[in-house]
Amino acid sequence: MYSSGSAANRRYTDGYEGNAAYLRNPNNYKRSGGKKGGFVKKVAVITASAVLFGTVAGGTMVAVNRYAYKPDIGSSALQEQARQTEQTSKIASIQTKDSVSGNTNADSGSVQRASNGIEAIAERSMPFVVAINGTTKIDASGWFGERQIYETPSSGSGIIIGQNDEEYLIVTNNHVIDDTSKLSVVFIDGQEVSANIKGGDADSDIAVIAVKKSDVKQDTVDKISIANLGDSGSIKVGQSVVAIGNALGYGQSVTAGIVSALNREVQTKDGVKKSLLQTDAAINPGNSGGALINMDGDVIGINSAKYSSTEVEGMGYAIPISDVKGIIDELSNQQTKTEVEESKQGYLGIRGQNIDSDMAQAYDMPRGVYVYKILEGGAAANSQLREKDIITKINAQTIRSMDDLKKQLTYYSGGEEVKLTIQRLEGSEYKEMQVTVKLGFRKDTEVNN
Repeated sequence: MYSSGSAANRRYTDGYEGNAAYLRNPNNYKRSGGKKGGFVKKVAVITASAVLFGTVAGGTMVAVNRYAYKPDIGSSALQEQARQTEQTSKIASIQTKDSVSGNTNADSGSVQRASNGIEAIAERSMPFVVAINGTTKIDASGWFGERQIYETPSSGSGIIIGQNDEEYLIVTNNHVIDDTSKLSVVFIDGQEVSANIKGGDADSDIAVIAVKKSDVKQDTVDKISIANLGDSGSIKVGQSVVAIGNALGYGQSVTAGIVSALNREVQTKDGVKKSLLQTDAAINPGNSGGALINMDGDVIGINSAKYSSTEVEGMGYAIPISDVKGIIDELSNQQTKTEVEESKQGYLGIRGQNIDSDMAQAYDMPRGVYVYKILEGGAAANSQLREKDIITKINAQTIRSMDDLKKQLTYYSGGEEVKLTIQRLEGSEYKEMQVTVKLGFRKDTEVNN
């Protein structure tokens, strides 16, 4: 187009100079005039062609764009890819902070600088994010109503938040490890190491697990890092964030967005209300327990797909890190739990009834295990535990059911002391208190409690 335009300009100039020549020599008028007339016709043809070409080309590009970004309705993976592409574009159009230089990027149209900021954060943060794999038992009914229990693989994410002399400590969501066995952690280089639970708190949906340092290869040690827990109380709506986790169990992935809302109240299916951070960064199943990171590279939230809706896009949630630092510290200091040999396992000597969310709401009772009978001669009979008490925790580990209580008791030997958190009815209100019980030996009783 440029060369054609230049030729037209040359023809126009020739015509002008021809008119000047006519004034000097009228005998050349027909030749010069013929050139001018031919030039006008050619300009008209070229102009019409350019308009037609532009219209066709524009329509073609629109069609190509529509085709290229049309999601495959039958493919959730492609839908997610399109969504993440859209979010990457969003992050390029807002102010970001360059993690390397520390300078604020005020050029909202600079895609390259925003992209570099996200890349730097991801490169710095992925070494402290891990994938968590496990096996979960599913209790289901068969065709004829019979009970069937089968195992299925589970996956989640975690954040390396510390270490002691023997272990690396990893925080995650409690629902990631709840009712899960055969836990393992996959580090950034792909090494998979078995893990054990230190403790979990269902109310806050926080758990801490540990891996033995002796199980981690030196090559992996050289690649991993420990996260810096930031201040979620200082973040603002519109602030840029990056979410990293084991999305859909496929391995580490990175999404980016902004903080959409603070202190967003979300209610779980169990009726528990949470005050969470809302973000439009994609948080999918498998991302639970992963890190929500600000542009300084600090962890400001723990992602949780449990509270996200599959019906609404752009509404992911994370637990504000400042709200759970105390719980993380408490769980990190607990003794790592490993199952005790069955013949040495301890028992309480009670019979209990589950107080689930429906019963708790209907009768205004705390959730936990209602002690409706203390067995004579059992461990509980020699303690301050009373019938009608409701057990809510054992050594800071949340208890929601008899299955929870039985599972926790497999980690303790007979003769060990455990601290029970209970709710005791005094007058018309329940009062929280703690009692210590020296466990008996499971082998000495037929009651598996």
